[in-house]
Amino acid sequence: MKSDKIQAYIENLIPDRPDFFIQMEAYASENNVPIMELAGMEAMLQFLRLTQPERILEVGTAIGYSALRMADALPNARITTIERDVERAALAQQYIKQLGKEEQIELIIGDALEVEADVASSSPYDVIFIDAAKGQYKKFFELYSGYLTEQGIIVTDNVLFKGLVAEEQIESKRTANLVKKIRQFNEWLMKHSDYHTVIIPVGDGVAISKKR
Repeated sequence: MKSDKIQAYIENLIPDRPDFFIQMEAYASENNVPIMELAGMEAMLQFLRLTQPERILEVGTAIGYSALRMADALPNARITTIERDVERAALAQQYIKQLGKEEQIELIIGDALEVEADVASSSPYDVIFIDAAKGQYKKFFELYSGYLTEQGIIVTDNVLFKGLVAEEQIESKRTANLVKKIRQFNEWLMKHSDYHTVIIPVGDGVAISKKR
């Protein structure tokens, strides 16, 4: 597809990351760990450099790749990140320690729909980054948007889901159901009366929402 060629072209232009991050990317690829696509990651980091948030909430740590990339790009920001998978959280803690970011990144282990009290203790947040279970995006958004500052931004990844949101026929029933939920979330978000939202077709699709 033409879009795939453009995506590959953009990724080939991106300068090499420090070896630490390249190793994390390799681990994620080899072990099927979902991390943000490279072009999407770079776009979000540039956006964060422009806005210079002091506090960031990330819903979905995985192995800590995005949190560490954000911490590296924004050394003065404090990041709270949530992960429900105990094994991935343990690996994330290991990576955070290796990079010496324990003071900058707070990792909360648990289901994002059940740890609101822990998240609230570090609020409010200038940026909320949603990158967890895609079928729960609306719940995450509704639960945590109340902890956003007045000028805050919510960034949501994977809103184009490998382009499947634009496909009419999807063979897998399970995948089709997930695509339906993402479409519903996108439509709900774009019509939300409290936010201006734009969907950027970079990486796996990134939505940026700002309070009206």
